[in-house]
Amino acid sequence: MSIWVDRGFLIYCCALAFALGAVFGSFLNCAAWRIAHGESFLRGRSHCTSCGHVLGARDLVPILSWLFQRGRCRYCGAKISVRYPLTELAFAILTVLCLLRFDLTILCLRNWIFLCCLFCLSLVDLECYTIPDGCLLTAVGAWVLALPFLKPDWAEILRHVLAGLAFGGGILLVSILMDKLLGKESLGGGDVKLFAVVGLYLGFVSTLFCMMLSCVFGLLFALLLNRGGGKGRAIPFGPSISLAAAFMLLYGQGLVQWYLGLLGL
Repeated sequence: MSIWVDRGFLIYCCALAFALGAVFGSFLNCAAWRIAHGESFLRGRSHCTSCGHVLGARDLVPILSWLFQRGRCRYCGAKISVRYPLTELAFAILTVLCLLRFDLTILCLRNWIFLCCLFCLSLVDLECYTIPDGCLLTAVGAWVLALPFLKPDWAEILRHVLAGLAFGGGILLVSILMDKLLGKESLGGGDVKLFAVVGLYLGFVSTLFCMMLSCVFGLLFALLLNRGGGKGRAIPFGPSISLAAAFMLLYGQGLVQWYLGLLGL
């Protein structure tokens, strides 16, 4: 069934996707914080990061709990970062956009899992400059498990696998060369592996556009950080790559066609 068969059904599906996205945004935020601080996100109940008090159901309603509690812990009064409702809202919107782009399909589910992985690893990278392998392996697993249901031809599968290997291996070689020339690390190993996974999902042309967009986003991020008093601070590249990959996943086909049209191709 398609979400476009009826306006009422479309609104219902979008509302459900928004709620689901907000819940998973909260979960991914919690998972990212625990990964960054060496805790397991599979065990233990959610707790206040200041006083350690276990949170109740009324404390865990995405977006609304933060608003009703005015951004403070109900138990100790500590200020809760605005990052929490903003990330919940952002992933809720992202989930709706994924549904609108891919409809009620296996492709939508696969790509949504990929977006979950990009979102989580970006939060971890912002926190501790590390891209967790678990997020990358989950994305690869989703891509592989979806193959029998999507039934692409072997040529298409091979192109995407080669794209992942080419971009991952090519960027690794460039990174090693730049490290020797600059005498310091130019690109982390996690960023290299992330580009390989992006290549697997997007293919050659879209991943090339993703690389260019990620550089633009990275520059804008650095300018904003420096303007905010973070001059000299290391800039994590994972969020910029993830943002570019998400954009290309959702809207890349139209962008590529527009650009090739300008070239007369």
